[in-house]
Amino acid sequence: MNEQINWKRVLIFLLIAITISNIFRFDIFELKSELERLPAWIFIITSVLLEGSGVIIAALIAISLLKKKRKTETTLLGTSKSKSLIMVIIPIIILTLIGVKNDFKIESHLYGFIAIIATLLYCIMEEYGWRGYLQEELKTLKSWQKYLIIGFIWYLWHLTFLTKATLGDNLFFFAMMVFGSWGIGQVAEATKSILASACFHLIIQIMMFNALIKNGIDGTEKLTILGVSVVIWFVIIKKWEKENTTVNTK
Repeated sequence: MNEQINWKRVLIFLLIAITISNIFRFDIFELKSELERLPAWIFIITSVLLEGSGVIIAALIAISLLKKKRKTETTLLGTSKSKSLIMVIIPIIILTLIGVKNDFKIESHLYGFIAIIATLLYCIMEEYGWRGYLQEELKTLKSWQKYLIIGFIWYLWHLTFLTKATLGDNLFFFAMMVFGSWGIGQVAEATKSILASACFHLIIQIMMFNALIKNGIDGTEKLTILGVSVVIWFVIIKKWEKENTTVNTK
C-alpha cells in the first residue's frame, strides 16, 4: 500500500513549512522591532502565531490534497471532544496557578495564562503538520520508518544545522525529534486528536525549548507540571483507548 504515499506532496509541505516559518523565526523582514511596540500580550501571541504559521499553512494545503485521494482520521478534537478539552485545560490551570516570572513586567499569574495559551496555540499549529498531515500521509509505512521520516523532516524544519550548534548538538536534537515523533505519534494513534498530541508537545516545550516559559519557572515547578499533567493525561488516554476499542468491536 506504500504507493499511496505521495512524496511530491510531502516535499510541497516541507518547502512551504520551512520557507514561511523561518521568514519569521529569523526575522528576515525585521518585523520584531515593529511588533515590540504593541502591548506585551499582543506581541507574544502575534510572534507565536507568525512562527507557527508556516507549518499550519503547509499542513492545511497538504491535508486538502491528501483528502482528495483518501480519507484521513486525525482531527483537532479526535474521537472525544470532552477528553481533548480536559487534557488542554489541565496545563492552563497549573501554569496560571504557579505563575511565570517574565521580563515583560506582567503579573506572574496573568503572564502564566498568556504564555501557556500562546504556547498551546503554537503546539497545535505544529501538530497539524507532524501528526495531522505527515503521520496520516505516511501511515502505510512500518512504524520505525514512519517515525524516523517524521523525525527527520521535523529536524530539517528547525534548520538547526545552520546555527552555531555543534555536530553533537545536532545529533542529539535529531534523536529527540525521532523519539518525540514516536512518543507523540503513539498519542495521535490512540486518540486521533491534534489537541491531545499538542499537550505532549507542550510538555517538551516547557521542559526544554520554550522561551516564554522555560526560564520563568524553576526545576521543581517544571517537575510539578510534568508529573501532574502527564499522570492525568495517561489516565485519560487509557480510558480513551478502552472506549475506542469498545466502539470498534461493536
